[in-house]
Amino acid sequence: MREVNHFIGGQQVTGKSGRFGDIYNPNTGDIQARVQLATEAEVAAAVENAQAAFPAWSNTNPQRRARVMFEFKRLLEANMDELAELLSSEHGKVVADSRGDVQRGIDVVEFACGIPHLQKGEYTEGAGPGIDVYSMRQPLGVVAGITPFNFPAMIPCWMFAVAIACGNTFILKPSEKDPSVPLRLVELFHEAGAPDGVLNMVNGDKESVDALLTHPDVKALSFVGSSDIAQYVYATGTAHGKRVQAMGGAKNHGIIMPDCNMEQAVKDIVGAAYGSAGERCMALPVAVTVGQKTGDEFVERMMDAARGLTIGTSTDPDAHYGPVVSAAHKAKVESYIQMGVDEGADLVLDGRGHTLQGHEKGYFIGPSLFDNVKPHMQSYKEEIFGPVLQVVRADSLEEAAALPSNHQYGNGVAIFTSNGRAAREFAAQVNVGMVGVNVPIPVPVSYHTFGGWKRSAFGDTNQHGPEGVRFWSKIKTVTQRWPEGDIGDQAFIIPTMG
Repeated sequence: MREVNHFIGGQQVTGKSGRFGDIYNPNTGDIQARVQLATEAEVAAAVENAQAAFPAWSNTNPQRRARVMFEFKRLLEANMDELAELLSSEHGKVVADSRGDVQRGIDVVEFACGIPHLQKGEYTEGAGPGIDVYSMRQPLGVVAGITPFNFPAMIPCWMFAVAIACGNTFILKPSEKDPSVPLRLVELFHEAGAPDGVLNMVNGDKESVDALLTHPDVKALSFVGSSDIAQYVYATGTAHGKRVQAMGGAKNHGIIMPDCNMEQAVKDIVGAAYGSAGERCMALPVAVTVGQKTGDEFVERMMDAARGLTIGTSTDPDAHYGPVVSAAHKAKVESYIQMGVDEGADLVLDGRGHTLQGHEKGYFIGPSLFDNVKPHMQSYKEEIFGPVLQVVRADSLEEAAALPSNHQYGNGVAIFTSNGRAAREFAAQVNVGMVGVNVPIPVPVSYHTFGGWKRSAFGDTNQHGPEGVRFWSKIKTVTQRWPEGDIGDQAFIIPTMG
């Protein structure tokens, strides 16, 4: 059976722990490979290699570091088909979604190609008598990233592309559910010209996570995953003196105003709610309709749109979405559907029990739609992370806007309206980190920054964009004065014209 190795010091390394995790094919339920789970000693070996590579890499001028990024971008584009198909085989998302996953990673690599400009400091001449002040951005050292299963190409690139461009060396700990694409990313980065030890990868579970969080030579760590684990990562990492950014869960809302283009809103939300089987932290699992008539029309149209979705294997070009990632996750999503029924919400479309002929053991869930969901319900308060859309009804924009503002999560929110003033005020006042106006999934482009509020993010700095450069570097400020004095024969005399 195929095994996924670690990558340390410029080469694949066979694990020594004797512990493995199974990698499933979500379309069939079969085990297709296994991944080695690292020990604390193997994590330490990766840190040691990264530490050894840091002096030379950090002293490599930013233009040369950028050239590695340019070549990495070229290799990602050249290997797009391989990466997308491999991603789909382990995650379950359809190939078109997998290509988008890879492309969003490429976008961040492209941003990192601009590091010679992005890392420039500031300069003030004559801050005092004969005194100049300037600043420089310098790398931190050995840094790490812990990434989730749902975007195994994009999120690793969010982290290591910017971190390494800044002059750091990096250790990637991807999800053990779908680690093959992260391993290919690391191999391609090495092929792009990165020296041995600049980018390493260790597979593992909590043991390897804790080893990274407590190792004294790991200076900063980025995490994306569930909120409970994000809080643990942030608390543990900062307690050990590390700079930490930890992105958690989400419960994104879409506000449906009476004056919106309903046809477009339904088209947008059906994709945002059910696309990639809802396994996106920027999915839109809650629709808040304003007014009785708006709610009735939206639910009726959404039922028709959801029924028209095709659920198929990840390789089916006609499928709108594929299976969820694992049997355990399928059971979790279906338990939330039952929870909503038990709490009294109206289940108008039930996706449980969906099967695909010839793939009866696959992890498929049809689209589910709830109406009349109430804010006190546990199924509303928590992240479901599956193809489930909950409709909450409100009487006014103020009531609707209060729902995402008061929710424990604050990742993303969207408003669908034709009223520019209402949209402007909503965007300014809502207590959420990323806002879409007639945009259902407001993920910022790579040269802006990604990050939520409240229990969706722990730490003060967001992912990628200018915030990413700030997170992965530290600023040093120099105040200098050159005293006057007789330096004799060494004096430099400016020649005069004449």
